[in-house]
Amino acid sequence: MLFKLFCSLLVVTNLFAYPNYAHAVKEKKIYPMGKKIFTMKCSSVNVSQYDSYDALLAGISKTKECTQLKSSYKEALALYLWDVKRIQKETTKYPNIVVTHDEKCLVCGMFVYKYPRWVSVIEYNDGKKLYFDGVKDLMKYYFKHNKGIKYMLVQGYCTQETIALQDAYFVIGSDVYGPMGNELVAFKDKKRAENFLLDHNGKKVLPFDAITPQVVDKLDE
Repeated sequence: MLFKLFCSLLVVTNLFAYPNYAHAVKEKKIYPMGKKIFTMKCSSVNVSQYDSYDALLAGISKTKECTQLKSSYKEALALYLWDVKRIQKETTKYPNIVVTHDEKCLVCGMFVYKYPRWVSVIEYNDGKKLYFDGVKDLMKYYFKHNKGIKYMLVQGYCTQETIALQDAYFVIGSDVYGPMGNELVAFKDKKRAENFLLDHNGKKVLPFDAITPQVVDKLDE
């Protein structure tokens, strides 16, 4: 299947002078190929950290998020991620996170409703929702229970907009503390995170896939 789509990709390279036709071919051939490669060969790719298609293509070659790919496969993957996944991320709207007074953080045991700015949630495929009083505690739980997850949501610190946790950027080491002390402060885009880091003496801006158990443990030191 991938070989057939690859052959189609070779034909398309000469068609980009005709935008309408080229887009039709992308929709029918290239994007499905890129999606299949993404599903089969990649753990995750944070598209929002790249500011251009070329940067994304170069990033795919440098990072370990995807297994080794042929150049043509990388191009199909990059086109799918840039033209499809990136747009889906920018247009997806998630509902506000609402918790009852009964919900407790499964990690620290505190009532979550007392800290509305910091609430984050994991929802599993069976519909079960678990709430946390900060991303730090959510990640502690996630590292041990990461199967069957439908989505994980967090709130942007300044805007309180609900964001998919995997798409967010996080500032660590700032002078802004959460309910459990040093926290992963979430933002929708990298630029806002960098501005916050400068304003609040932060140490680093991290994408989701850079958050490791070691990073989280260090926040508690």
